[in-house]
Amino acid sequence: MYRVAINGYGNLGRGVERALDIAPDMECVGVFTRRNPETVKTYGAPVFSIDQLQDFSDKIDVVINCGGSATDLQTQTPQVAKLFNVVDSFDTHAKVPEHFAIVDAAARENGHTAIISSGWDPGVFSMIRVLSESVLPQGRSTTFWGRGVSQGHSDAIRRIEGVLDARQYTVPVESTVEAVKAGEEVELTPRTMHTRECYVVAEEGADLERIEHEIVSMPNYFADYNTTVHFISADELAEKHSGIPHGGQVIRTGSTSEGVNHSIHFELTLDSNPEFTGSVLVATARACTKKSQAGSTGAYTMFDVTLGELSAHSAEDLRAHSL
Repeated sequence: MYRVAINGYGNLGRGVERALDIAPDMECVGVFTRRNPETVKTYGAPVFSIDQLQDFSDKIDVVINCGGSATDLQTQTPQVAKLFNVVDSFDTHAKVPEHFAIVDAAARENGHTAIISSGWDPGVFSMIRVLSESVLPQGRSTTFWGRGVSQGHSDAIRRIEGVLDARQYTVPVESTVEAVKAGEEVELTPRTMHTRECYVVAEEGADLERIEHEIVSMPNYFADYNTTVHFISADELAEKHSGIPHGGQVIRTGSTSEGVNHSIHFELTLDSNPEFTGSVLVATARACTKKSQAGSTGAYTMFDVTLGELSAHSAEDLRAHSL
């Protein structure tokens, strides 16, 4: 049994615990939190202070970091990589190379293994893009996200002063989706592909104009999109936006010779973004541990992970039943 620790216990941490409960070869050592452990209610996993994590060096095979990309993971993952094997779901695409380099140095120096940016995008979608482009080298890949709640973008809004809670929906521009599916030439920019809808609960007396400006001008998150901000009550947020659905699609169109065209279409429809992301992280934690046991150190991404490493089945079972 692979021994797994959960670092952070928000929506994603709860999703990871759910996934660990049904993983046949993994067990949850515990949840480690910055909050008072007595106030954290899990589905059954024991809860410890994050200050106790280093005391578990001989009891943990891999740590799954469940913080947000905006402020947490850039510091948490390198710190944890000095002590343990670790995986995270860092999803700020523009900063992935920088994050990779920092984590790689920390993990390699201390003989540990790290896999960053695991989830469904970046993560599963990243793998599909590379697979599709490898099979159809002459063509075009397009990724659409939503309609759904982005945990990272929602978290980024909640970090703004004066914001109590928020949900951010990523919404594909349907006319662009249909044009891509039809193989038409269409301008593909962040603004023509997606819109962003933000539902925000602000503190009483907060400067709503300032909050809206900080949202729509936030680099890497909202500045390049048509973004709409709605200020609503906590009751309305709970009533209409309590779920965390998401999804998306990767479309690859290409040709293998003149007049011979092909299309690869991969789509996800998710009832719960954090539960699905948690499931991907658990599979990646399995791969991380296997890599560590094989003597591989440093940082990796999903491009460096084999399907056999992700799977709970043996190589013999995979050849017999899945090939």
